[in-house]
Order: sequence, then structure tokens, then C-alpha cells
Amino acid sequence: MGPELRITGPLHERFEEILTPAALAFLTELHHRFAGRRHDRLADRMRRRFEIGNGHDPRFRDDTAHIRDDPDWRVAGAGPGLEDRRVEITGPTDPKMTVNALNSGARVWLADLEDATSPTWRNLIGGQLTLRDAIRGELAHTSADGREYRVTTERTPTIVMRPRGWHLGDRHIDFTDRTGRTLSASGSLIDFGLYFFHNARALIDAGRGPYFYLAKLESSEEARLWDDVFSFSEEYLGIPHGTIRATVLIETLPAAFEMDEILYELREHCAGLNAGRWDYIFSIIKNYRGRGARFVLPDRSEVTMTVPFMRAYTELLVQTCHRRGAHAIGGMSAFIPDRRDAEATARALEKVSADKRREAGDGFDGTWVAHPDLIPAALAEFDAVLGARPHQLDRLRDDVEVTASHLLDLRIGRAITRAGVRENVSVAIRYIEAWLRGQGAVAIDGLMEDAATAEISRSQIWQWINQDRRTEEGDLITAEYVERHIGEVIAQTARTEGDRFDDAADVFREVALQPEFPAFLTLTASRFLTETA
Repeated sequence: MGPELRITGPLHERFEEILTPAALAFLTELHHRFAGRRHDRLADRMRRRFEIGNGHDPRFRDDTAHIRDDPDWRVAGAGPGLEDRRVEITGPTDPKMTVNALNSGARVWLADLEDATSPTWRNLIGGQLTLRDAIRGELAHTSADGREYRVTTERTPTIVMRPRGWHLGDRHIDFTDRTGRTLSASGSLIDFGLYFFHNARALIDAGRGPYFYLAKLESSEEARLWDDVFSFSEEYLGIPHGTIRATVLIETLPAAFEMDEILYELREHCAGLNAGRWDYIFSIIKNYRGRGARFVLPDRSEVTMTVPFMRAYTELLVQTCHRRGAHAIGGMSAFIPDRRDAEATARALEKVSADKRREAGDGFDGTWVAHPDLIPAALAEFDAVLGARPHQLDRLRDDVEVTASHLLDLRIGRAITRAGVRENVSVAIRYIEAWLRGQGAVAIDGLMEDAATAEISRSQIWQWINQDRRTEEGDLITAEYVERHIGEVIAQTARTEGDRFDDAADVFREVALQPEFPAFLTLTASRFLTETA
């Protein structure tokens, strides 16, 4: 019996243009060659998380010191269309958001099938269709209210697609290996494989290339796995080795200790690293959730980019990237404008400008924004530093000296407040409710929330309960205390027919109030997804 992929999801309109026999044969080969190694790497993650939880702090590896100490190697660097990345816009791949991103004036668009996408079958394959059409100049969209969306700009951003992380399976495709064992297919291999198979040649012909953001990596071994996937895929389609370019999100604590090694393993396909700030905070909480009061963070709003462990992580990232000829891309400030509220917009622009001014001053070569209206503010800060230069790779940051203790210095000196507890409960439930309806990026209280920010909210609640924390006002944070906040949030929410708030509250209880800590909110929430979303 040979390896086999089986589609269990329904074939909606035009899905056959993506799920072609040739594309499925490619996906089957990817799984045959790499699915086993993926499971090995996920087992490594569990083992490392167990070690950290039992008191073994991460450290810079002795067995890879020769890679860090060798001054001579460099990564491939920017591919065509990635030379200047000073402002990148992020967002999901539905037709409206795609048109808006392509018209935005950003240099790069992160087309996100990961944290900004709720993984319904329509969103995932529909997103592939949208990308296919956009790359060929065929994308047009008419909304339910009759508004027409068309790409009108002459030069669109370079597309960098973000597939799902290694930990996520696909609920709509099964893979049976040669032994007859059947498991969910890898979301990473599905997303990457379909996009690459259908679009690599068209992207190359357009003077760009098949470019990817790699999410949630925790080790250089995981990076090596991606590099082998890339090399095989280039050979499969007969395109030159090194055509693919990857930018790795450093958004987990273990990866922060292996930045050099990750770049090294991907060096023939690597364009740079990104400071994935929100998932990085979540990873800190997840890994240190049971290690005592010293590792408990205050209100989410107090965990800013200027606290010690975040400064250490981002400065090390810039230094590491520039030493190896890689772009360092800054993270996403969550503040967003409100076109109906001039004062709120002014506050958001002020905060975004300050954030991007710090990043440009620290040596980053570009940054993320989540809304087109923020591009001018971000662009102004990077233009002020870069001028006509496409990057600042010549800033080697020799002044930076980051140790393991710096990366683990979680001292902030601020309190947990009653309002902070309430905000975490409210934001998480409202985000999960939207996610269950098929929305992966949601504006809530002036911030752009995605799966990463929701992870912070729910994991803080779990940690505060299990570390017997009290609020500044003296409230002991218990499951019962949080349950009262859940009740208040639901009671004060305007309900509509078909909303998913009751289910969202149940998901929140599972991921924040139970004794066991689920590794990812989305793995729990996916059981509640329906195909009507």
C-alpha cells in the first residue's frame, strides 16, 4: 500500500482549480518524505517544554557553538522584490483584505494562513484561490453591499505567504503512510505545497519568487526540516535551488537561543528573521507558567517592547541578522486607527510612530503594520533612518551583548489589576467567538487581535490562577473569580442570532480554567469550528 492523501472536506466552487490531481500528488510526496520527521520535531518540543518546566532553563547550545563562532558564513539574503522591506502589511487572504493589502503602498504583504486566519475549509482553500488570482492579475471582488474591490496600483507589494505552523494538522485532509497509519495531514505542508505548486513559476516570471514566513519554529532542527522541504520542492518543479526565500519568525523562547543556528540551517533559502513579539510573550508564559512568582507577568498592557527581556530579544535579533547578511524585520504594534474616531486614531498613530521609531533606531530593516492607514506613519520613521538605502545591514550592533540571563529577565515591577483580569477574559472570549465564525483577525477595543494575542490573554489567566496571584486590589485570582468575569462579559455582550459566544466561553474555560494547560488555544477551539463559518 502506497502513501495516500484523502480529502474529507467538501469541494466548493472552484476548489478543483487548487486541489488538482497533480497538486495532490505533490502534497502526497511531501508527506511521504517529511511527515515522520515533523512528528519527531513535535516530540522534541514536548520534551524541551517538560525540561524547562522542571527547572532546566534554555541556554545557548554547546554542540552548535562552532556555528555561532564562525564569522564567515552568510545567508542567501533578499530575493528579487525583497530588497526593501521597510513596511510590511499583514492580514488574512480573503478577497477584500487581499485587494486592500495589494493597494496599500506597503513594500511587502504577509499573506497569512496562520494566526490571522480561522482555519475553516473555505478560508484555507479560498485563500489559495485568492492568492492564485492575485498573482495572475485576475482578482476582483464585489462585497455583499455591492462595493467593488479592484487592484488599482501599478506596483503591488511583494507577497510573502505564511503557512500554518508545524504543530497544526488539517481537519479536511488525511494522510495514510506506507504502514497504513492515518493521521491528519500537516497544515504546514498543505499550505506551503499548494501555494508553491500553483504559483512558483508565475511569481518567478513576474520578477519575484515563492517567499514564505515560517511560524512557531522552536529549533534549528525544525529549520533544517523546512530547508529540506524547500530543496526537494525546487527539484520537484525543476526550478533553481535557492529560489525560495524564507523569513523566520522568532516567536518562541527556545528559538531565541538558536537564532544563528536557524539562519545557518536555512542559509541557502533565508532572507531574514522577524521579531514575532506577541507569540514570543505567549511562549514565555507557556514555558514558565509553573515556575513560580518570579516568572509571572503583570497585566498584558504592561508587557511592552521596552521591558528587559523584550529589549534583549529584539537587540540580539538585529545583531544576529546583520552579522549574517539577513534582514531584521520588526513586529506588529497592535494599535489600529478608527476612521469614526479622530482622537482614537491620533492616539494609535502616536503609539505606532513611537514603536516604529524605536525599531528603526535599533537597526531593524523593516516592520509590520496591521492596517493600511498606519503605513504612512511607519514609513516616515523608517524613511528618516534609511533614506534612500533599502536596509541598514551595515549596522552590526557590536554594542549589543545579550546573555541567557538577559533573555530570562522577566522583571517588570508592575501589578496584576482587576481591570487586567477583566480585559483578558473579555478580549479572549470576543476573539474566540469571531474565530469560531471564521474571522482570524479582529479589531477589539482599538487593538488588532489575532490568535497570538488571544493566547497571551488566556495563558495569563491560567498562570495567575495556578500561581495563586492576587490583583492589586487584593482579589485572589481563582477559577471561580474568573468565572464571575466570564458571566459579566457574556451578560454585557449584545447578542445576535447565530453568534458563538456560548461556545467561545466554553473554549475559554477549557484553555484557561482547567488544571491541564493546552499547548495551543487553536487546537482546542478547532473542535468547535463548523463548516458554516
